[in-house]
Amino acid sequence: MYMERRATFGTWFAALAAICAWRHTWWHRGKCALASRNLKQEIIVRLKGYDAIHAHQDRLGREINDRWDGCAGAWKYTKRSETAHEHPTDFLVMSVAPKHKTDLERFVRSVDFVKDTHPQNRYVDLLASTDTPTERSPGTRHMLEVPTKVGYQPAKELEAELLWTQGYEGEGVKIGIFDTGIKLPHPSMENVTERTNWTDENTLEDGLGHGSFVAGMVGSTNPSCQGFAPKTKIYTFRVFTNAQVSYTSWFLDAFNYAIATRVNIINLSIGGPDFMDAPFVEKIMEVTSNGIIMISAIGNDGPRYGTLNNPADQNDVIGVGGLERDRYIASFSSRGMSTWELPSGYGRIKPDVITFGRDVMGIKISSGCRKLSGTSVASPVVAGAVCLLASTVPSSIRWDVLNPASMKQALIEGAEKIPDASIFVQGSGKMNLKRSAEVLQQYVPKATLQPPVLDFTDCPYMWPFCTQPLYASALPTIFNATILNAMGVTGTLLGKPSWIPDNEAGKLLHVDFAYSDVIWPWSGYLAIFLAVHPGGSNFDGVASGFIKFDVVSPPGLGESEERRCQITVPVKLRIIPTPARKHRVLWDQYRNVRYPPAYIPRDSLEFKSDLLDWHGDHLHTNFHGFYDALRSNGYYVETIGHPLTCVNISQYGTLIITDPEDDFHEAELSKVYHDVTEGGLGVLVLGEWYNVKIMKTMKFLDENTRSWWSPYTGGANLPALNKLLGPFGILLGDRIFSGRLSFGSQHMRITSGANIIRFPAGGHTATADSHMKDVTASTYKQSTEKVDWHIMGFTEVGRGRLAVAGDTFCFDSDGADNCFWAIPHLLRYTSEGARDKALFEYTTQLEEELDQTQLFRPPEYRTDLQFEDVSHVMDREIECGWSTTLAANSNMPFNQMHQETGKIADSNSSTGSSETPPWDRVDGKTDVASGAQRDLSHSKGFYTSRGEADSLAEASVHQFSTLSVAPVTGTPIFLDMSMGGRMLARVYGASLAAVTYLVFKMYHRFRRPPLRPRVE
Repeated sequence: MYMERRATFGTWFAALAAICAWRHTWWHRGKCALASRNLKQEIIVRLKGYDAIHAHQDRLGREINDRWDGCAGAWKYTKRSETAHEHPTDFLVMSVAPKHKTDLERFVRSVDFVKDTHPQNRYVDLLASTDTPTERSPGTRHMLEVPTKVGYQPAKELEAELLWTQGYEGEGVKIGIFDTGIKLPHPSMENVTERTNWTDENTLEDGLGHGSFVAGMVGSTNPSCQGFAPKTKIYTFRVFTNAQVSYTSWFLDAFNYAIATRVNIINLSIGGPDFMDAPFVEKIMEVTSNGIIMISAIGNDGPRYGTLNNPADQNDVIGVGGLERDRYIASFSSRGMSTWELPSGYGRIKPDVITFGRDVMGIKISSGCRKLSGTSVASPVVAGAVCLLASTVPSSIRWDVLNPASMKQALIEGAEKIPDASIFVQGSGKMNLKRSAEVLQQYVPKATLQPPVLDFTDCPYMWPFCTQPLYASALPTIFNATILNAMGVTGTLLGKPSWIPDNEAGKLLHVDFAYSDVIWPWSGYLAIFLAVHPGGSNFDGVASGFIKFDVVSPPGLGESEERRCQITVPVKLRIIPTPARKHRVLWDQYRNVRYPPAYIPRDSLEFKSDLLDWHGDHLHTNFHGFYDALRSNGYYVETIGHPLTCVNISQYGTLIITDPEDDFHEAELSKVYHDVTEGGLGVLVLGEWYNVKIMKTMKFLDENTRSWWSPYTGGANLPALNKLLGPFGILLGDRIFSGRLSFGSQHMRITSGANIIRFPAGGHTATADSHMKDVTASTYKQSTEKVDWHIMGFTEVGRGRLAVAGDTFCFDSDGADNCFWAIPHLLRYTSEGARDKALFEYTTQLEEELDQTQLFRPPEYRTDLQFEDVSHVMDREIECGWSTTLAANSNMPFNQMHQETGKIADSNSSTGSSETPPWDRVDGKTDVASGAQRDLSHSKGFYTSRGEADSLAEASVHQFSTLSVAPVTGTPIFLDMSMGGRMLARVYGASLAAVTYLVFKMYHRFRRPPLRPRVE
């Protein structure tokens, strides 16, 4: 009986265990099966070295299966092109179920041979005409083409025939065309050596015509649309589908293949604003570090400034702008400066050169010629010319002499300046084929500076530097020059550059420098800080002198001594007596946050073609018209990219805060309140819209991350502005208005602006006229049509003054209808207290305090997003940046600061307030916001150079085996692409070079015969 009961109990227990196991298996497998059907998100896994795709996949797969506690069906490897499987790679592509993505990525990043992970970006090409703006996915890379009607032949216009008659036609040169492929046979193309397809379409043919046009600009033999170098070997890389779509991994595979096949030149007629797309950006650097000359279109976002496209905005790439006819800048051509460096630094010069980009003749998809415009046309014009130029260098030394730096030097030195265009529009000028060929005939590898001369009296070419002289006590003028080093892929400065005055006035200058620790690949930056010593406060004249420094690089192949070159840069500028306080203006740049890395929306909701705010909001980018208006009216403007506590504001008549996206440190709020009420400072505040309901409707599904993107802020950060304005009795509301403010015969166009809902008694306000509309009226039940809408206000507080407006549109150069006429009247009020009739005759003085907070709500911070992720201020300590910047403004000896507080140790500097402002007047969130300047990126890269690999060609198989299995180590260095934005890279030298070369060599020797790829 006991045994029967025992057996019965055991049977029931076993049955229960079986049911639980079945339920667990069903539940677990069911979830995983469900996950496997939903693998929508793709990630790129970058690896610490090269190997065959299957080897990488097996190794990572084992790690995931053995150690990751997740669903086996939650991920899979994404299919790659057959060609990619033939060669070593340094990345994998994985499809991941959305609900498992975060956990799996976290695990993958912890694997020791994994470098990092990134979204698989999708690039959508829309052939947008500048005449008819076309909506495209925000932030995407795209081909830069503009339809047109008339035609020019660049090869004829640039006199390529002069080199053809000498026997140079591009022979011995290989170029890669990254585009939509080419259709063969083609009657105009005789030298297409290889076609490869990297897309998910099973074809090598060009179904759009863009790739054919670009390739024909290099090698066409049609006399009606002649290419520059018909004997150049053309390799077409089909990276865009016929639906005009591409992915990051397609480009990465194609770039790896370009390195393996040793093409000499690559043309990229694509671009986009995302300079923080690390896999793409760093792969470009790897390509150029292998000696490949990269040429890319600068963008079709002109005539707006601050619209450079990546990768053309990189130092190691030749960025090409568009020319119209023979001497006019094409309106569509993007302008500089670069914005990587903002807010704390200053941008670089781009484009590098310009050439024909409008009405250019090129081959059709099957036969004949057609006409196109765009910088995607200008780029292959330069690429074709570079192929022709390369063939003029004797083949025995050609690729020892030519590299990304030397070819850029030849183009720059041969270029012709275009009259009436600044350096940020034309770079070094119009490409001159004949002069560049002459440069190469006598060329010896060297280091140079771009630009080679700093003549700040040369207008308009050196705009904006030529328009404002230097004076004592000003913040230093910063010029961000580019070092081009053709002596080697890496180099360093041999000590700090020196300043050598050429006249007595030159001795009044203090010149300081910041520069790349390592010049790599082929380029680096030299930031030049120029300031006048206090002893020059009454001087008026021209200062001149020279900047000198030495660049050294490792010995070349067969050489025993390092290469060295001394660079001498003439400098010329004007010094004037220090202007009166009322004529000095301080522009707050520190508050700027833009795309990338966050979704920061455009200031105007009316413009649907571009959702992102990516132009920098700088006086020398999209506010350049504002700058010109200030200067033409006698105001001297300085820009601060650090907290306001880092500068002596008492020297300025007006502080301008325009379209701020970021927050304020509490110490800054106290300082501004004190300097206005006690120090007589004037403040001009230009806001923008901010409405959380509208912001939430602006979200879009990002196709790269398969996640919803939503704006971190509105056009401006009004909750932060209200923290600044609240103590003065001023608040801005969350309604959005569009229309105009009338001032007699003049008016201000308001586009997506905010209204003033609180203002102190005695102040003056300007109210909307009948043309104004409440854009947000439909989202609120309460009508406001019978209430005055106050859009601009003026008030005196203590010894100072404030002018506040709810919109910046008409002050932004991107706006179609500017109101620069109002700038001198606004500044005369804030700096001097003058009430010009042009404004005040059309305002109303408030007899009592304006308080519409019951009708209009002040905006509140978004609580569903972490703005701290992109803020320079929130949760960060105050950091004042470079000592030269601070000390120059404090009238102290240079490089002497109060290191403990980070503020200027100067008895004349007002760094705080003796009176606590009435913070209770601020509606909304009042957190303590403190923060330090954040680096733009911390991405890590692994690179080698072709020359270093070649020097290890005799390495043994034993060395190969050892190096290929051991982790490659190197010394981390800061690769400063430019001031304010540091990109962390690793330079590995011989170790990684050996791995790269020998992996290629041994893999090809011992691998199995591959499946036949789609290669021709």
